[in-house]
Amino acid sequence: MHLAQLRLRDFRNYQRLDLRFGSGFHLLLGNNAQGKTNVLESVYLLATLRSFRGVGPAQMIRHGSPGFFVGAEVVGHHGCLIRYYWSMKERRLSVDQEPVRRLSDYLGLVRAVVFCTEDLQLIKGSPRFRRRFMDLLLAQTEPAYLHALQQYVKVLRSRNALLKAPRWDQATLEAYTHSLLNYGNQIMEARYRLVPKLLPLAQQAYRRISGDDEGLECAYAPAVREDFQQELARLASRERQFKTTLLGPHRDELQWSLKGRSVSEFGSEGQKRSVVIAMKMAQAELLTQHAGTPPILLIDDVMGELDQKRRSGLLPLLDRSHHAGGQVFMTCTEENWPRELGRRLNRWIVREGTVNPSSPH
Repeated sequence: MHLAQLRLRDFRNYQRLDLRFGSGFHLLLGNNAQGKTNVLESVYLLATLRSFRGVGPAQMIRHGSPGFFVGAEVVGHHGCLIRYYWSMKERRLSVDQEPVRRLSDYLGLVRAVVFCTEDLQLIKGSPRFRRRFMDLLLAQTEPAYLHALQQYVKVLRSRNALLKAPRWDQATLEAYTHSLLNYGNQIMEARYRLVPKLLPLAQQAYRRISGDDEGLECAYAPAVREDFQQELARLASRERQFKTTLLGPHRDELQWSLKGRSVSEFGSEGQKRSVVIAMKMAQAELLTQHAGTPPILLIDDVMGELDQKRRSGLLPLLDRSHHAGGQVFMTCTEENWPRELGRRLNRWIVREGTVNPSSPH
């Protein structure tokens, strides 16, 4: 699978951009603040309908414009044409000119894994970053997961609103609780299944990146320890006191450790960075196993921040993507682009909202 065409209108600093890509390795080269990362963001947006920068759609609109458009032609087992328009008043998403009715029908058409500086939040940030990591991976590999997650979030909001009301009906609360238990158990079961698949791939990637076997482990730590229904019932009085749902997968954690010690609390900066890259490499490998073809890899100025050992650890993933006919987009400045990748490169010069092909040096 690869992106054959990308069209941007009023997206970030691009008033109009039309590009065609083949499979292989694409290097977006230019100074800072020229628009390199914006191209990667648009590809990730097509895959997930969200930004990897942690911002909302309104912040992706070019200054002074009412909305943005991102379109793409995807080539793979089933080629398709995607069109996405977003403004404060209107949102349109279509595949082959047919409107997308359900998000579960769309996710997975474009599969992308991003490597960026924001990834450090997967270790340094709050548990919600790690829950989001699990949710995105499961939404792309287990068809029923996204529906369960969407319904859980919907019921959770309704249940919390009821608990905050000055007066409420017990039967209504019990109905919400029943649905919360149903969808919550589905989510937890899927997360339990994910870790045994993810961990061996992350361990292999970590050894390759760090050159050491430091006993990387990962544990799914659900907020529910035993029986969801019984534990929730025991919290009934406290929930009435705090006016919110105190237990469920919305409070889960994914814990990473080295030699039995928490990476977030005790890991060095180098170890944290290595674990994060290992997580992303495992994500890419799991998506490859699921779909049979590698996802699009988006690498945003990461190589320049890595030492030689960690850069070398990433190369097998990039080579495997190349040999499988995959696609890689990497942003760099002239000073920090990895010369060891000089072969087989498609170089693009990005300057002030323009992107033009350049012959390799």
